[in-house]
Amino acid sequence: MNHKYQSPLSERYASKEMQYIFSPEMKFKTWRKLWVALAEVEHELGLPITKDQIEELKSYEDDINYEVAKAREKEVRHDVMSHVYAYGQQCPKAKGIIHLGATSCYVGDNTDIIIMTEAMKLVRKKLLNVMNELAKFAMKYKDLPTLGFTHFQPAQPTTVGKRATLWLQELQLDLEDLEYMIGQQKLLGSKGTTGTQASFLELFNGDHETIRKIDTMIAKKMGFEQCYAVSGQTYSRKVDARILNVLSGIAQSAHKFSNDIRLLQHLKEIEEPFEKHQIGSSAMAYKRNPMRSERIASLANYVMVDALNPAITSATQWFERTLDDSANKRISIPEAFLAIDGILDLYLNVVDGLVVYEKVITKRLMSELPFMATENIMMDAVKAGGDRQELHEKIRVHSMAAGRVVKEEGKENDLLERIAGDESFGMTLEQLQKIMKPENFVGRAPQQTEEYITEIIQPILNANQEELGLTAEITV
Repeated sequence: MNHKYQSPLSERYASKEMQYIFSPEMKFKTWRKLWVALAEVEHELGLPITKDQIEELKSYEDDINYEVAKAREKEVRHDVMSHVYAYGQQCPKAKGIIHLGATSCYVGDNTDIIIMTEAMKLVRKKLLNVMNELAKFAMKYKDLPTLGFTHFQPAQPTTVGKRATLWLQELQLDLEDLEYMIGQQKLLGSKGTTGTQASFLELFNGDHETIRKIDTMIAKKMGFEQCYAVSGQTYSRKVDARILNVLSGIAQSAHKFSNDIRLLQHLKEIEEPFEKHQIGSSAMAYKRNPMRSERIASLANYVMVDALNPAITSATQWFERTLDDSANKRISIPEAFLAIDGILDLYLNVVDGLVVYEKVITKRLMSELPFMATENIMMDAVKAGGDRQELHEKIRVHSMAAGRVVKEEGKENDLLERIAGDESFGMTLEQLQKIMKPENFVGRAPQQTEEYITEIIQPILNANQEELGLTAEITV
């Protein structure tokens, strides 16, 4: 039994892949890659740094002596300098040039950007897989009529597939935002204590043209196109806020989907997957609660609120930097990504196993369809010579009476029988029942679904075939 607090995000919800991205190992290995890149750039631009020193650094790039760094940090209370010291212990030839001209933010901030970019790429992969499953679901059920709801009150019919395109379109918008932010990422580079590169002016004897090359060269070595043109000691904390706003958007979309599934499960129309031995309630053995959708909603609430952290942090930075961002950033950014990772695994798992009860869907639709069909009935009666205003009033009266029978007496909807018995309409019950084909009332829902999937979503999925094929197993 562990006697320390452990985050449920690690223990219950987030994948191993996302946990590794935010692991100490990923962070410290990236620090060393950045120190190698800095040494290489300084060597290439003419500083007295040898190839031997760089090779020595490279040979220990992935072999971190954590115990030495840990012991040193207890003495000096500085994580970056402790790791500089530990690296130097392994690399005696290069010891004197590690971190030359840089500040702690050189490794700290550049690593944060690299980690968030990798995390966004994993989120993108999972988002595409959810979209792929939703697209399949939408196409499978594009023709299945279902009762539409506005205000959660019965409204004009739609189709099960068309409803799924509404969930899908929100994720498409999130994907656009996410791809924009991935494409926007730049490194801090190496700009010194207040962003002026004063230390490099000293190192390179005032050679501005050479110093201008440093940041771009570092960026390329780390797989980025460029660095921010200007900064204080840190990259602007607005970057963190922009990224978490995208994650908040995904959380919003997932929450909306999870609400709809929970309502549909209450109606017994569509249910999330339920394992053979799963227990829905400790007291009520018959229950099948929408626990996964509820967990999506729960984690989504957390992400939406968590996105306020970098917003407040960004707003309250002073001048070239303060350190009130650090403790908050260590918690709020990893947790937002871990939670979104858990949400997308749940979303994929739920969509992949949705159970559709077509007979329940049709039965509910048919119980309300007479009300929906009144406009068509009235039009047919007018064509046969009836008075539109007079018929409208009669239909209103019959509808209210039929509604009372359903609500107060618990009987079946008898609206068609009432209209058939009213000579003003001149229509038999058989004629009225012929009008009651659900597919006649769904408008262009099937066509809209097919057009949206084939013209808009499928090209996105086709362009990202190598990212598809994930399945999500839920551990608890």
